[in-house]
Order: sequence, then C-alpha cells, then structure tokens
Amino acid sequence: MTTRPDTQSPALHVADSHDLIRVHGARENNLRDVSVEIPKRRLTVFTGVSGSGKSSLVFSTIAAESQRMINETYSTFVQGFMPTQARPEVDVLEGLTTAIIVDQQRMGADPRSTVGTATDANAMLRILFSRLGEPHIGSPAAFSFNTASVRASGGITVERGADKTRTVKATFSRTGGMCTRCEGRGTVSDIDLTQLYDDSKSIAEGAFTIPGWKSDSFWTVRLYAESGFLDPDKPIRKFTKKEMQDFLYREPTKVKVEGVNLTYEGLIPKIQKSFLSKDKEAMQPHIRAFVERAVTFTTCPECEGTRLSEAARSSKIKKISIADACAMQISDLAEWVRDLDEPSVAPLLTTLQETLDSFVEIGLGYLSLDRSSGTLSGGEAQRVKMIRHLGSSLTDVTYVFDEPTIGLHPHDIQRMNNLLLRLRDKGNTVLVVEHKPETIAIADHVVDLGPGAGTAGGTICFEGTVGGLRAGGTVTGRHLDDRAALKETVRKPTGTLEIRGATTNNLQSVDVDIPLGVLCVVTGVAGSGKSSLVHGSIPAPEGVVSIDQGAIRGSRRSNPATYTGLLDPVRKAFAKANGVKPGLFSANSEGACPNCNGAGVVYTDLAMMAGVAITCEECEGKRFEASVLEYHLGGRDISEVLAMSVTEAEEFFGAGEARTPAAHKILTRMADVGLGYLTLGQPLTTLSGGERQRLKLATHMAEKGGVYVLDEPTTGLHLADVEQLLGLLDRLVDSGKSVVVIEHHQAVMAHADWIIDLGPGAGHDGGRIVFEGTPTDLVAARSTLTGRHLAAYVGT
Repeated sequence: MTTRPDTQSPALHVADSHDLIRVHGARENNLRDVSVEIPKRRLTVFTGVSGSGKSSLVFSTIAAESQRMINETYSTFVQGFMPTQARPEVDVLEGLTTAIIVDQQRMGADPRSTVGTATDANAMLRILFSRLGEPHIGSPAAFSFNTASVRASGGITVERGADKTRTVKATFSRTGGMCTRCEGRGTVSDIDLTQLYDDSKSIAEGAFTIPGWKSDSFWTVRLYAESGFLDPDKPIRKFTKKEMQDFLYREPTKVKVEGVNLTYEGLIPKIQKSFLSKDKEAMQPHIRAFVERAVTFTTCPECEGTRLSEAARSSKIKKISIADACAMQISDLAEWVRDLDEPSVAPLLTTLQETLDSFVEIGLGYLSLDRSSGTLSGGEAQRVKMIRHLGSSLTDVTYVFDEPTIGLHPHDIQRMNNLLLRLRDKGNTVLVVEHKPETIAIADHVVDLGPGAGTAGGTICFEGTVGGLRAGGTVTGRHLDDRAALKETVRKPTGTLEIRGATTNNLQSVDVDIPLGVLCVVTGVAGSGKSSLVHGSIPAPEGVVSIDQGAIRGSRRSNPATYTGLLDPVRKAFAKANGVKPGLFSANSEGACPNCNGAGVVYTDLAMMAGVAITCEECEGKRFEASVLEYHLGGRDISEVLAMSVTEAEEFFGAGEARTPAAHKILTRMADVGLGYLTLGQPLTTLSGGERQRLKLATHMAEKGGVYVLDEPTTGLHLADVEQLLGLLDRLVDSGKSVVVIEHHQAVMAHADWIIDLGPGAGHDGGRIVFEGTPTDLVAARSTLTGRHLAAYVGT
C-alpha cells in the first residue's frame, strides 16, 4: 500500500537550505582575509572600535557586491546612466540578496531640495491640490516650486509624406508654481556695494576692495579701467547714471584692451559668477569672510519664503494652501489629511496618510515638508531615507544600516529598535553597524571586528549571541556594560553666555545662561530645539569655534596630512634635510609622478562598466617621482611617511633626526581626539561623519578660541573610545576653554558639569528649557525624560 504524500513528514526543500550569507577572503581596505557566515532573515549587528573594518565588511564588500550584481542585470544602455562599481576584493560571496542601503550621507544641500521633495510626500500633495484645490489653477506642475511657467508661440514645420511640408502656427504654455522673484529658492541675495569698492576713490586710485583684485591685474581692474565705458580717473561716486549702469550691470560685451580681445561685464554679474556660484565651504578663509560680509540673504518678499507663486498659494483645500500644508509640522499635517474625505482621490489620500504616519512613527513628526534637506543632520537624513522602506511589500531583501541611532535620545532608541525588528520579522536580513549597547542588545547575531583600528584591526574577534559577546572577553564585550559615574564635584562657571528671547525654529522665547569655563551638555529628545539653541542662538563673538559633522570639502587627493596643515612642516623638514625645495615633496606640485599626476593610480573609464583604477606602474602607487624618493628624513622617504599611521608618525617626528616640533604638535592633537589609527595619506572621502568631526576638532584645537561648540562628538565612537573623548573634553576645559556639547550619550551627560535639557517633546511640543543644573540634580529630580533615562543608566 502506498502512503499518501500529505501524511509524510515534510523534508527540507533544497531551496530552503540557502540561509546564510557566506563571505570568504575579504580584503577591502584593512580587512585581513576575513571569512564570516551571516544568518539570513535575522538582525545582525556589526561592532568594534572605530576603524576596525566594520564598514569595509558591510558596505564596501557585502552591500557593494549586491548592488553591482543587480546593476549588471540591466541592459548596457541603462548601465551607462548608473553609478559604476568595481568588484570588491573578496574570494567568495555566496547567498547575497538584494541590498537596500540606508546610510548617513547628508542629503544634497540644493536650496530647491526639501524634506517633501526628497520623499514622495510633496508629489502627492501637488496632485491632491490639483484635483481638490479651489480655485483650480492647473496640473500638479502648477504647485511645484521647481517648475517655472513657460509660454511660447511661433511657426513649426510639419512633414507629411514625400516632399509635403508646411508651416503651422503653434503655441505652447505650461503653468509652473515657481516664484519668479527667488526662482524657487525662498531667499533672495543682496550685494552690499560698500564691500566691493570705496566710492570716494577712482578705479586708477585702487577703489576695489575685492580680495585678489590687484591694480595691475589684466583680467579685472585693468579691464574696467581700459574698457572705454568708464573714466578710470573719476571717483566712482561721481559716475554718471549711464556710467554707473555700465559699471554695475552691463551685459557681457566684447572689448579690446591693448590688442587683446576680452569680455567686459558689469561688476554685480561678475561677482555673482566668480564668488556666489561657488561652494562657500571650499573657499579660502579670507574669500569666505569677504562673501559673508558682502552678501546678505533675506526671505523673498514676494513669496514670503514659501518658494511658490501667488497663484499656487491662492488655491486652497479647507482654507489651507499647499504652502500652509508644507509649513505645518508633519504630525499636524497627518491629522489634517486624515480629516479629508473625498472618494475621488481615496487611494491617493491613503498613500499620503501612510507616508506622513511613517514620519511620525520614525520620530520625525516634528519636521515640516518645506524644511531644506541640506539642514538635516546625518541621523535625520538616514531616517528620512527609511520612510520609503517602512511600508514596502518586499521581503527577503537585505537592509543595511549605518548607526541608525545617531542623533537619537535614549527615549527614541527603543522606537528605532522596534522598526529594525519589524523589518526583520517581515522576513528580511537586517545588517546594522552600531556602537550603542541598547541596539547591540536586540541582535540575533553579533560580529565583532578588531581588535584594534587600522592595520591593528580587520579581523573577526567574535561571532555569536549577545550573551556570548559579554562573556567573550573582546574589547566590545568588556565595555558593553560600562557605566560612567556621576561626578562627585563639578567645576564652577567663570562667566556666562546670555541668550534672551531665542525664537529660532521651534524655540519658544527661550532665556538661558550658558555657563563658561565648564563642560556644558545640551540635551533633549530629537527635534526639541538643541541645535536651534546652540547653533542658531548662541551669540558668536570672537573665539566661538563651532565644529559639526558636515562633509570636509576636498578631492580624492585630499588627506588628513593636507587638511590639518601637517604636510607643510613635513615638506619643510624634508627640504631642509636635503637642501632642496619644499615643493618637490608635494604630490600635487613639482614632485608628482608625471604618469599619474600624483594620484598614485591611473583611472580608466569603461563607460557603463565599472571604471578601473590601476596602480601606477611608474611610481608603484607612491605618487612621487623616483628622484624625489631618493631624499630621506630619518631614514624614510616622503611616501613612507604618508603611509604611516598617526600614532607611528607621532613617535617618528617626536625624537631623533626627524624631530619636527610643528608636525609633532599636530599629530599629538590628532591622537588626542582618537584618530591615532588613521593613515596620513588616507583620502578624506573615506572618513565617516564622526571621524570628520574629530579631524576638524584636532585642527581647531590650535586656534585661540575660548568657546568650543561640538555637535554629538560621540558619533561613530566605540564604547571604549568614549572614555578617551571625555578625557579630551576635560583637558580642553582644564586648559581654560569653555566646552558646549550637544549630546545624547549618557556617559557624556554623567560627566558634565552642567546640563541644559530641552523639551518636553519635539517640534511645537518642545522648544522650552525643562531643566538646567548639575547631572546629580537632574537624576535626583527625575522630572524629565532625560532625567529618568540618566538615572536608569547610572543605576540610581
């Protein structure tokens, strides 16, 4: 008798046996032949000290290869429009699924990019208003501040059949929502002419006060003096109306100066092209200072900062225009949309409602859709990117997160943990690079890299459960349950910075005295107004040094040595020891290898295929001409010095033949901020947000500023490194500096001399001071969310 199939015990189908992502022989960056097996459909947390290789394994190996293989499924035509990626340095990668990367990269800072345009919310609102808005003004484009109105008419040639052509009159029009005055930016710029020239002088007398405009410059001053439009010997204030028009606003015009054909144009458009169209952060300090003096940005008087035309603002639904809707706090906008009941757009309302509810659920309900995306912090930007994935129907994909708890108050971390678990429970693989013990604790699987950073890291120290990590004896395991104690005695302030009636963003007429000469921590839930208070309201006298996590400007040639100014004393030391010019020891100048121009690699663009970077055959990646490498300092050539870690270089330049006090001082500051593992020649583009901030801190520590303002300096720091950071902050304060820190990390709060807590909630529910005093008093009172979490942290 045969047994019926449905009564047999089910055997594991071969398709269900692929439940691991296998990595074998990974060598990206500092990884040393790493092999690891990661369970699918589980939450795996990767941890380890800063620079241990976590991102190299997760982002540069697993996620990069997954994305590369997906891109290869498209046609070569489509691939030509996509970013190209080279195959990671790894022997075997098996079991990969589609990777969705949610990282901390800041969103574009274009003034036309907002929270609404970066998600689908703004597009859906535009459709909603084009359907329901009264009066009806047109299609969704009529509500877009990125779309200009266009009208055209003329003759067009129509070809029909053989030799049959005729001209037809045609008109075209498109109604856009862009404000014509500010062109959708919300602000207009005015140039202060008194900062450009001294009108009591003539051009010949040197009237221009613009940096770099020398009296003998053929392209600037002499062009104006000899153009024939102006009298170079007449004081500018005595110019006729026509001369003033030509001087300030004339359209580009061809002129001949001393037999050379040049283009003359008015001073204002010339300044706008040469200064205002460039990135301020990339400018030299004195040029940036000039631009900040000469240019003022004010809210557009026509659209009142909404970026929208009058017609777009006139169309309303229940007395609310699209400008009003975008200016609302998202949690309030969600309620307004929920009250709309219109069957004709029901599917649209449902989708819009889900998107707005996702903002609230993820802890971003305090934002508004018209908030410029460039003003979001790294943590906020990462959570905005998460919005589109929360309601996704996709399963069996790999979500990759880079420290998703950045910028989150301890109160909000539980909410983020729940989201990660939800993604996992839908059948997805969730990979998280994280340092916070609260998130490590919920992991199904932990991979700990180390044991050190840079060349001392790149190996797997532990794989297994959280319990196994605690008992494993690794650096992470030992520090997982670390708790900083409250200070027994706190420093006394030496003065105060007064803030009165602060109303920046959501601040509700805040009055507070920020103590000087102490370590002051400003805290509160995400969106409570911390950055608005510290960055937007602290008076900025001489001596206030503000250090954030913004990107460091520079090309792939820029590195820690060039950014900190370390290379200058190093080049001089080499030049002095060998009796040659310092310029020889610059890979961007005379000493560069002629084959690769000092890049160390030769780039080959292969169109839609991944570009290839081949190590230069002539210099073997050392970036310098062979003759330059014959010059030595302390037995090392310049390429060997740039290959050193900060710790190694600090020892090298501290004593012996290579002793260079100026270089040693900079290296000591870099080591003090926890960057001892960085290589001097490592491209700046490879640094994380936390590493960038600490590099900026090391650079600014040389300045004479009396007040240091830091924005979450624990970002990207391992538990073991936080103690070193606290020691650095103490040294800064003990040396006479005042340190103000925006921070959520309880160890920094416990170590503070003074705490200012904002809240009680986010957005319009925050913006008030709910506590100011010592950490001990905050814990004793337990009157705020911060107080309760800090009390639980210190175990009182």
